Amino acid sequence: MGNRLRLFFFRRNEGVWIIMPKTTGQKVLFGLLMSFFMVLAMELYNTGLRNGGLTNAGILEALRELPLMFVLCFLTSTVAGEPLAARMAARLAVPREWPLAAVLARSAMTVCVMCPAMSLWATALFQRPGAEFIPAWLQTVVKNFPMAFFWQIFFCGPLVRRLFRLLVPAAAAASACAEEAAE
Repeated sequence: MGNRLRLFFFRRNEGVWIIMPKTTGQKVLFGLLMSFFMVLAMELYNTGLRNGGLTNAGILEALRELPLMFVLCFLTSTVAGEPLAARMAARLAVPREWPLAAVLARSAMTVCVMCPAMSLWATALFQRPGAEFIPAWLQTVVKNFPMAFFWQIFFCGPLVRRLFRLLVPAAAAASACAEEAAE
């Protein structure tokens, strides 16, 4: 079982460890997949927190909130989240010999940008704290950050990259050709 998980999440694909989107269409697909799986997990998590645990009714409640939060997440990440996270990750000293480090840095910086942004949306839409908006938002960020970080690094990121490789085999082939040309 452990070997299967390792192959699923960290499988080396024809000499290439990491396949990332290159074209605008690929970036949109990747963003849609990432937004969906992040929002799904975070909605289930926050609904469980609000209700003192996740129940069948809580799952339905989370699924009702999913479409709005999915759209907000995709738009926020496209307009501000990803460009800012890319600039932040580019400032980090990441060894070129280890491409996974660059992906992990980008993922971590994405969480650092998107968690406060999406917590802001969630605070405004679902908590309606009035004059206590800033403390309510900060508390939401603190509650959401660990879940968002670990979900992104260990589950969502690898899952979406795997799905992306399966849905866009041309991206894997193009990346393999580019790596061979560089050698």
